[in-house]
Amino acid sequence: MRRMLIDHVENAYRNLRSNRGRSLLTTLGIAIGVASVTCILALSDGVSSMINNQISSLDGRLAVVRPGLQNNDPNAYVNPIAQQSFSTSTLTEADVAAIAKIPGVEASVPLMTLTGNLTSATKTVKNYPALATTPDFIKTADIKLEEGEFIGDAKSTTTAVIGSQLSLDLFSTDRPIGQQFTMRGVTFTVTGVIARVDDPVNFNNIDVNNAVIFSLERGKLFHQSRAQIQQIDVLTTTSADLSAISEKVHQALIQTHSGEEDFSVLTGSDINQPTNQLYIAIMQVMAAIAAISLVVGGVGIMNIMLVGVAERTREIGIRKAVGASNGTIVIQFIIESLMMSLLGGALGYFLGYVFAFVISTFLYFAPVFTWVTAAVALGMSITIGVFFGLYPAIKAARKDTIESLRQYH
Repeated sequence: MRRMLIDHVENAYRNLRSNRGRSLLTTLGIAIGVASVTCILALSDGVSSMINNQISSLDGRLAVVRPGLQNNDPNAYVNPIAQQSFSTSTLTEADVAAIAKIPGVEASVPLMTLTGNLTSATKTVKNYPALATTPDFIKTADIKLEEGEFIGDAKSTTTAVIGSQLSLDLFSTDRPIGQQFTMRGVTFTVTGVIARVDDPVNFNNIDVNNAVIFSLERGKLFHQSRAQIQQIDVLTTTSADLSAISEKVHQALIQTHSGEEDFSVLTGSDINQPTNQLYIAIMQVMAAIAAISLVVGGVGIMNIMLVGVAERTREIGIRKAVGASNGTIVIQFIIESLMMSLLGGALGYFLGYVFAFVISTFLYFAPVFTWVTAAVALGMSITIGVFFGLYPAIKAARKDTIESLRQYH
């Protein structure tokens, strides 16, 4: 049996080598499909890894509270700010205060997001994100200041901190300390500039490179003196207390919400769900589209195998005449199909990561190598090879021995 299998592999190699041109083109079709899927999966894993690293940078001390409107619908995450702006959050300042009183909580930070047009003495930028929060946000967001100071007294409503890119867009300088801009008719003085971050996609759903940050009191005044809190970041004193404190946060919020569980307390990898859900949905759609090219490649394999069956009719007749069974003929052609698909899969896997690294130079994150992606590439190659090679193999096996021997081409 082992010797027979080796013979099949050798015969398949010789047959494919004798038709290098068409074999190479067929293999290339599979390689393109596998490369597309590999590239997409590598970039998707890169997004997950980036956000998980942000959470890990806080040494496992972070929990996040989000309103009950969070769901698994990817459409809800296409524009988080817009979603939050047109829905009423269930989180309140009473929730923030209740969490802050829990022993072991170092910071309870409310996040209220808005958008607006910003106008300086010389420029206007439209629809920029704004974040109303408290001074402790700098702890939970793990950001640093390029210069100046972060928002101080929570009651101050005329000072703001801006991102490095916003500084350039609004003031044409990276040193805007002391300069002023207006938003919704209110004049703000810049007191600090956030140092540029390489990965603006984060679990807070705010791009700090392009954001303006001011006090929660100012945000409330923009919202008829009511806080529209979309998220509460909870920082514990030690990572060992996170699980117990998360449960205490849950119980405290149950009380402030009169027994209604219309919120979520998230820790660990669950925190990145909203941001990650959008990217995963996009990647899944793109992977499905890329998989179509695999089907095209599979059709190419079927076509080339059918041509091979027609060309080798006499060979098939001779094999059957000397005792080869139908199963043996099927295995022979399946192995040829598998050799093309596996070679294309290996080439596609390599090219997929090359493409992923090239694309990542224009993004904020790098692709990630995982065994899952390798297994997917291998699985797709085997599936395409077997599925699209099966019909030609069965057709070859069903050929009549006498009629096959009469063929001379």
